[in-house]
Parts: sequence; structure tokens; C-alpha cells
Amino acid sequence: MTADTTPGLVTVGESLALLTTREPGRLRHAHELLLSVGGAESNTAIGVRRLGAPATWIGRLGDDELGELIARTLRAEQVAVAATADPQAPTSLMLKERASAAGAQVSYYRATGPGARLRPDDLDAAAIAEAGVLHLTGITPALSPSARATVEAAIELARDAGVAVSFDVNLRTKLWSPADAAPVLLELAARADHLFVGADEAAALGWPGDPSALGAWLLARGPRIVVVKLGADGALAVTADGELPVPPVPVEAVDPVGAGDAFAAGYLAELLAGRPLPERLATAAACGAFACTGRGDWEAFPTRAELARLGRPEEVVR
Repeated sequence: MTADTTPGLVTVGESLALLTTREPGRLRHAHELLLSVGGAESNTAIGVRRLGAPATWIGRLGDDELGELIARTLRAEQVAVAATADPQAPTSLMLKERASAAGAQVSYYRATGPGARLRPDDLDAAAIAEAGVLHLTGITPALSPSARATVEAAIELARDAGVAVSFDVNLRTKLWSPADAAPVLLELAARADHLFVGADEAAALGWPGDPSALGAWLLARGPRIVVVKLGADGALAVTADGELPVPPVPVEAVDPVGAGDAFAAGYLAELLAGRPLPERLATAAACGAFACTGRGDWEAFPTRAELARLGRPEEVVR
């Protein structure tokens, strides 16, 4: 068997161990917790890989059992792992309470974790240079100055090699305030070729609120394609040639966490396959919808075969 040399996705970021309550309600009343992994960048890598494209995750993990769990989980999903083991920083942890009357709650224990200790020399320059696309998010630069420098260095490596850059704004107000985040995220967004932004997070950042105006405003700053995500209303892609609305895919939602990462994965998998923009967006919307139909940050992400069955009458596969 020959190795797959098709240019794929390379992503850089933080992955965390994830503990989730089994039943709705507060963590303090839980008797059991489900153990998994999560992280926007690694979620997207899993989604791209499930759709048949190569994917590599670059990051830093604690030299501990949870770090090994993350590496083993990604490799089990056939994602290549280029991780630096850090014996000085225990792997970061995310605690998630299932939705209750008080709403879903997520707590992070990451301030001194390995993701905050990312630095430019953790990057696999050869992997980035050989990629079909480099995918980054606005979460990693919020972790620390060195993590931000790592994101900036990854963009420079991609630019020098002629590799397209994808950026998902992914504002996290538990990591930094919108006032602090806005100029940094705008600078990074301007250096992307393919930009994803939620209309809600754009509003929080003080950017234009109307989707068309937002897309045009961001497009003027450098990206080739801006995709404004509108939640249950679908999305809107804005390019120099005009706008392309993306209708939502109706599903019975169980858990929306990870839908944005799945959306990006669907788009990027089709980009890597050389598909035109309408096909990228249709697959992105389908993947985002599919991700909402199950529990977990990435477990419900679809394969190609599962996407083909989306919307068909319910059937038993024997």
C-alpha cells in the first residue's frame, strides 16, 4: 500500500480532555462523567478526515494520561498528530454540564495548560508547507502571547509556501474580552483566504451587524471568501463576485456544540477535493446540521456515506 500524498488539512491549536455529565443538571449532583476529548482545531481535523481528506493536528500536550488519551483518540480517527510532550504542563480540562433549565455550562481549566505554552518552534514547518490548507481559529491566540505568536508564525510559513489559510474567528469571551479580542482577531482575519465568522460573535466584537455589510467589510480587508454563519438561518458567503446564501439543513437538534467546527470541516474537505464554492457550502451546512444530531464535540460528525443519507426517510441499515 502506498502512502497518501494528497495535500490535506493542517491545523494548529489546543486540545483538551472533556468531562461531560451523563444526565442534564448541575455537575455537583452528577454521579458519572463521560470522558472524551475536544478542541476546535482537532474537531475540524476529525471532521475533514471523516470526509476522506488527510488531516494533521499540531499542538502541545501534557506528558500524562490525558495527553495520551487525546493523541490516541486523534490517531484512532486517522488524524496525524505532531504534538510536543510537555512534562511541565498537565493536559487542559473542559467540564461540560448537559443543558438544563439553567442552560448548558462549560468550564475550562487551561490557563497553565500546554496550549498556553505553545510556541513557534512547536510548528512542523514541513507539514505546513506541504498542506493543501492551513486552518486556524481565534481560540489559540487568546491563550497566551506565545500561543498568539505561534499562530502568526504558522500563517507566515503557509504564506511563504503558497498554502491557503483558513481562519474561524471563534470568539471565546471566557478567554478574553471582546475589546481585547477585536483588533487581534481582525488582524488575523485579514490574513486569511477563507474566513468563517458567526454573526453573533461579530456583533459582540463591534463589527457590522448586517450579514451582507459584515461580509463586505471583512472582504475589503483581505480574505478571498467570507462565510458569515447565521445559526438556524444558515449562512451567507461573500466574495468579490457577489453573495451566495446558504439555506439551513433541518434536523432534530440534540447538542449544537461542535456544529461550527463541523461546518468548517465540510467546507475545507470540499476545498481540498477541488469542489466549487456552492458545493463547499452545501457540504458545510450538511455537516453542521449532522453534528447537532448527537452528543459530544465531534462524535456525531458524518462520513461521506452518512452525508448521503441525510434527509432520507428513516431506515434500518441491516
